Amino acid sequence: MISVIPCREKKKIIELFKRHNLAVDEFSGCVIASQNEDVLGYCLYSLSKKEMTVFAVEPQSDIPLADGILRSALHVAAENFVLDAFYADCAPINLFRTLQFIKNEDEKRLNIDKLFGGCNCHNKN
Repeated sequence: MISVIPCREKKKIIELFKRHNLAVDEFSGCVIASQNEDVLGYCLYSLSKKEMTVFAVEPQSDIPLADGILRSALHVAAENFVLDAFYADCAPINLFRTLQFIKNEDEKRLNIDKLFGGCNCHNKN
C-alpha cells in the first residue's frame, strides 16, 4: 500500500530541498509518498500561517501519483486552516496545468478547492 504523509524528519526535508537547490527555513516542509521503505515521490513546500507555496513535485512522469502527492500537500495546508496556495517559479507548472490545479496563472495561485473534487489525472491521449 502507498502512503503519502508529511515528513517530520528535518534531515530528510533538508536533503530534499538541497536536491532542488532550495533554501530551508522554519516553514519548509514536504510530504513523501512511500511503499514499504521505498520513496516513490514527494512534494516540497513552504507553509506559513497565511499561505502555502509549492516548489517541487516528484515524480512528474507518473500523473496519478503526482496528483495524489500534490493533493496530500494541499491537504496539509487545509488542515492548518491555510486556504491560499501558490506555486514558485521553479515548480512544475506544466504538471499543474495537466492536473488542472492552476486557479490563476498571473498570481501563481493553485486551486486548493480541487481537494474536494475528483482528480483530473487520467490519461487524455
